[in-house]
Amino acid sequence: MTQRLDAIDLKILAEIQREGRVTKLALADRVGLSATPCWMRLKRLEKAGIVVGYRARIDWRLVAPITTVLVEVTLGQHRQADFDRFERVVREAPEVLACWSTGGGVDYVLKIVARDVDAYQRLIDAWLSREIGIARYFTYIVTRTVKEEPDAPAALFADV
Repeated sequence: MTQRLDAIDLKILAEIQREGRVTKLALADRVGLSATPCWMRLKRLEKAGIVVGYRARIDWRLVAPITTVLVEVTLGQHRQADFDRFERVVREAPEVLACWSTGGGVDYVLKIVARDVDAYQRLIDAWLSREIGIARYFTYIVTRTVKEEPDAPAALFADV
């Protein structure tokens, strides 16, 4: 269920999305409130589950080589147990950054990171040997990141 947010709530979300470590006073100043009402609004947004956490974004490419892979997966069977088995394995794999169930020509699209292509292939081979229902998969190696944002921008919801 969606929640109605006013312009100040949206400003708070935009600011903490831009800078998660902003101080209470700076946040209040940026959104035009005093500290206590601003803090109360932020706590309400957290309690409602709209703000789900705060974390650092780390560029691991500056630490070690990394390969990003997009994978289309089609399962051999389409029973609920088949989907559940595949999704359980995917959730357990730390290399999988995202997995989307899709309509259309494939069942899933995954975003995977690995040290290199060989490490990625070893992951896929392990999944195939576990027989988790993969009938076909198509691999796309990311050669260059043009744009990547972790979340939808708050500006999309300015008129909500």
